[in-house]
Amino acid sequence: MANEAKPCPCNIGDKFDYEGCGQEVQVEHIKAYVCKPSGKSDKAVIVIHDIFGWQLPNTRYMADLLTAHGYIAICPDFYVGQEAWKPSNDWASFNNWLKTRDSSKIDREIDVVLKYLQEQCGAKRIGVIGFCWGGAAVHHVMLKNPHIKTGVSNYGKWKFFENGYNLLHPTFFIFAEKDEHIPLEQVTQLEQNLKENCKVHYEVKIYPGQTHGFIHRRREDINPQDKPYIEEGRKDMINWLNKYI
Repeated sequence: MANEAKPCPCNIGDKFDYEGCGQEVQVEHIKAYVCKPSGKSDKAVIVIHDIFGWQLPNTRYMADLLTAHGYIAICPDFYVGQEAWKPSNDWASFNNWLKTRDSSKIDREIDVVLKYLQEQCGAKRIGVIGFCWGGAAVHHVMLKNPHIKTGVSNYGKWKFFENGYNLLHPTFFIFAEKDEHIPLEQVTQLEQNLKENCKVHYEVKIYPGQTHGFIHRRREDINPQDKPYIEEGRKDMINWLNKYI
């Protein structure tokens, strides 16, 4: 699908034709996509979707990528049954739609998913990653939840948490150099604020020439000029998780 200018920090980009290797389950009051490695693992990652929701094939692809590296991966429906955004929706209504889907109002769902991973999957070491809306949610989680050992925030709108720099655990922030919705001066400000206030390890990395969504909504086979950065971003994400989980 074509990327068109929209009043939103998410364009659909390349929608993957991908069915996923996992299964859908009911976890108390929410549904979730779960994928488990063939061998036994006590490591898990919670994957927080973007505005297009937990069923977007691209996000399931990323969950399966984590499983290929030995992690139990779970992508819950953090909209709890509310409809995800659709590219065909009227973008003039986006801000009102977003008001009912606050990325800082997910604590109950995080607790439910943690319980499921620990009790049903045998997970002992748990991290979190997220994309755009989910990237902002990761920032919130890393400020609030002591049970999640590390996080990777992919192009999250950190301005939602302007006073949130005292992270509880190591966090990796991924940004795109040409992100129209997250200017580089905001990234620089985030780095400065973290430097002054954060007591745990963090990293902020900007990927040259890339636009919003490049890690999970760009296909390297049809965007050859972006392939090195897509691969680098995914590798960096996995390496960070491997280091801290």
